[in-house]
Amino acid sequence: MAHISRRHMFQLASGAAALAASTSVVPALAGHHKHPFFQISLAQWSLHRAFKNGVAKPENFAYIAKQVFDIRGIEYVNQFYYDTYSDTLIKNLKNQADSEGVESLLIMVDREGDLGAGNKKERKLTVEKHHRWAHMAKALGCHSIRVNARSVGSYDEQMKSAADGLHQLGDYCDKLGLNVLVENHGGLSSNGQWLAGVMKLADHPRVGTLPDFGNFVINRETGESYDRYKGVAELMPWAKAVSAKSFEFNEKGDAVQTDFYRMMKIVKDAGYKGWVGIEYEGDKEGEIEGIFKTKALLERIQKADS
Repeated sequence: MAHISRRHMFQLASGAAALAASTSVVPALAGHHKHPFFQISLAQWSLHRAFKNGVAKPENFAYIAKQVFDIRGIEYVNQFYYDTYSDTLIKNLKNQADSEGVESLLIMVDREGDLGAGNKKERKLTVEKHHRWAHMAKALGCHSIRVNARSVGSYDEQMKSAADGLHQLGDYCDKLGLNVLVENHGGLSSNGQWLAGVMKLADHPRVGTLPDFGNFVINRETGESYDRYKGVAELMPWAKAVSAKSFEFNEKGDAVQTDFYRMMKIVKDAGYKGWVGIEYEGDKEGEIEGIFKTKALLERIQKADS
């Protein structure tokens, strides 16, 4: 049993139960049903406010995912373990996931430098900073680490630098049996054509993408953005994970910013079969409610596909 206070667990569970009771369920169609092409996982960032405010502990992520949301696949975020990283932490996370029957899928790695840094020495240092997270992912039984492809210079210069850093990290992670996945996460990485070019240039079997439905803002100051549907379609050939980003929902339970049905058709048409991670980032309702609404939407898509 995970160590979480009664008050904290009550806050999480009572909110979940209330929302579950009020969420409409679309009945499955009669007849034979095949298994859906994707399973639903939970990205830890969906609960970043709860973790940062002390309402819940990052060490109990697997427990919360299973007991509160009945989700059996999880995606960790390294930011929650910077100050507590240790062999003991990793062992406890692994034991909890195993005891809950939850599969650890990947670790999202941020704040460890630019893999596409402008010089080789800095790129090498950044690759080395990712090593400890790769070893944590390996120990937890994950299939990948998620990284960023930030860089500097011209369009082509950034592509070459990012491809080089990713190839180096891909070589290292290959020895651990891990993939290195790049998310569209701001800057040129949110340009689907550019990131697809990086994948071709990196040309490594361990280097792939994690398309995110919502991260297609290239420049927040100017408002420059990239078409999210075009971008996801361009990244899917290398996808080994998918992030179902959500912010806001209408009265029908559909996401306001993204047509999930259209997006998931793009994912399916690419031949993808695997996990699709809930990543709720809205602020108009609580994290528990946002996660449950995203899950309900994805479940409707599963039923429509079966």
